Parts: sequence; structure tokens; C-alpha cells
Amino acid sequence: MVAFTGYLGLSSPLQRCRRNPTPPLGKTQQLPKNLNIQAVFVFGDSIVDQGNNNNITTIVKCNFPPYGKDFVDGKATGRFTNAKTPADLIVEGLGIKELMPASLDPNLQAEDLKTGVSFASGACGYDPQTAAITSVIPLSTQLNYFQEYIEKLKGLVGEKEGNNIVNNSLYLVVAGSNDLANTYFTIGFRQKQYDINSYTDLMVDTAADFIQELYKLGARKIGVFGIPPIGCLPFQRTLSGGIARLCVEEQNQAAQLANTKISAAINGSLSKKLPQSKLVFIDIYDPMLDLIVNPQQYGFEVVDKGCCGTGNIEVVILCNRYLSSTCEDDTKYLFWDSYHPTERGYRILVDQMIEKHINSFT
Repeated sequence: MVAFTGYLGLSSPLQRCRRNPTPPLGKTQQLPKNLNIQAVFVFGDSIVDQGNNNNITTIVKCNFPPYGKDFVDGKATGRFTNAKTPADLIVEGLGIKELMPASLDPNLQAEDLKTGVSFASGACGYDPQTAAITSVIPLSTQLNYFQEYIEKLKGLVGEKEGNNIVNNSLYLVVAGSNDLANTYFTIGFRQKQYDINSYTDLMVDTAADFIQELYKLGARKIGVFGIPPIGCLPFQRTLSGGIARLCVEEQNQAAQLANTKISAAINGSLSKKLPQSKLVFIDIYDPMLDLIVNPQQYGFEVVDKGCCGTGNIEVVILCNRYLSSTCEDDTKYLFWDSYHPTERGYRILVDQMIEKHINSFT
């Protein structure tokens, strides 16, 4: 069950940030006049997991230092980076609120129900097997949690206002990287059953099913993030990039293939099948590859290693204060650990994303 009711007297980083908001490093976007976004809800994996995995039994957690080093009070909240995630930066950029809370946060405030939460769980994917491997929250369960959320929301604001919020919110889905990087290539569970073409078909089919289920629950503005160049993640470079730790072309091509299919489904059959919906494919592959290929243009000095430890393999439990020191200046690094970007990397991508795609939801 989702812990939607918190302890109003407790002081959490989220509450302190509300009382003493820090000036955003990015820019608040001017929303189109005919675009009404009541709240933002996110589903998916560790890119937008705001701490949900803290509350389940899994090894995929990061609620310990040095994670959160640059967050409010330097606190590790379960966000898989040094500070804010894309979910935080999106609600901040749209002027909705300062931080996006996790749906399972025991200190979740009633007010947060009105403006959105994250149901995401680190290490999940479109393929149900991906979440099962690490005992995290699959997309199907995230959807169930959203159904529970809707009932809580209507109990708080009434049926009419609850439906208004649900219908006029922005929904973001961020998944697919773990399916390819982990389930297919690294662990190889699916390689005996599928070639990469049929496996990406499986991913697209489950993504399409998820989008349609969201629509049935009232979602109308749905943005689906594409898969980044996973072959350029520091961990994948170390594992499969040879002595020179080059980007792994086979994995990047798989990401591009999945993106092409997901984009075609969103812009084709799904948009036709779901009337009055605004479905938007959000390309992350090209913008992130540009940061990797042209780091100097963005002020980065290191793009092939993370800031944590050696930067080659450290992620989740391997990135900890006992085994791993951190780089001197993480603003010069695109990656925080061997899988996840730094807040600065995320902020550049999110600013570009909002500027390019927000009008598509009108």
C-alpha cells in the first residue's frame, strides 16, 4: 500500500526546501497560455525514483552518502544522484513546486497529492523480468499505486476537483534503459529467448499497454522519454568497451532501435487510438550524446567516468562513503556514478527538454 499520509510535524528535506527554497540554477519556463498543468506524475526507473526504493526490500538503494551530497542539508534521500533528479527539475522548471516527492515517502504531505508524486522505482523497466531480477516495483504495480492515489486525491479535494487534476496533469514515463543495459546485455537473461529486434518489440508492446492503462485512468498529457546512449554509460564502457573503454556501439544501436519503435507507436497507432490525448516522445539519446561528444561546449571535463570512486563501476551499494571517495568538483562531471548523471547534467537536459517539448502538450 502507498503511504500517502505522513507525519505533519516532522521536518524533512522536502519541507525545509519549501520553507527556504534555494534559487534554481536553471530557468522557470513560461508555459503556453493554453496549457494547464495542475500536477506532474512520473513513472519508471532510477532516473526519477525520488526514494521509493528506500521503502522496499531490494539491494537497489542509495539512501546513504555520498548520494545526496549536494542535496538539501547534504542528505541522501534515495535519489540516485548527487542532488536533484529530472523529476525535481521538471516541477521546478514549470513553477509547480521545488521538489518532487516519492509516493512511498512516509512523510508525504496532503498538499503534495494535489501537485504530483513519483511512483518510479530504481532498476525497473518495461520488461516485467527487469524489475523481478532486483525485486523492485514493476510498472504494473506503479500503476496500481496511482489508482490508489486517485482515490486518496478525490477523498481530499472531492470527485470533481480530483478528476480535474488527473485530466490536466503531465505524466512522464522514464524506462527502458535497464531492460537493455542490464536484462538483455549485461545479465543476458533474455538473449536465449529473443534477438534484439524481437526484444525491442516486447519493450514497445509493454510500453504501449502501460500508456493505454494510464489513459484509462484519466491521463491525457503523456510524455515518454526515449532511451539514452546506454553504451556510453561508464559502467557499460568498463564492461564491454575494451581497454580504451569506448562507447559500446551494439548497445547504442539497440537503444536507437527501441527509440525508433517507441516513437513510431506513440506518433502513430497510440495517438489515433487515444482520442483527446497528447502523447509526446521525448528524445534523450541525441541531447545526451551531444554532451558526451562535445563536453567542452557544456563546461564538462569528464564524460567517461562517474564522480564516485574510480567512476568506472561504482553504482548503488558500490558507491558508498566507506569504499568510495568522490571527485573534487562534480560540476565538471556528466556522471555522478557509473550509471546516473549529476544534477548539472540532468539540468542541461531538462532545460532543453522543456524548451523543446512543452508546447507539444497544448
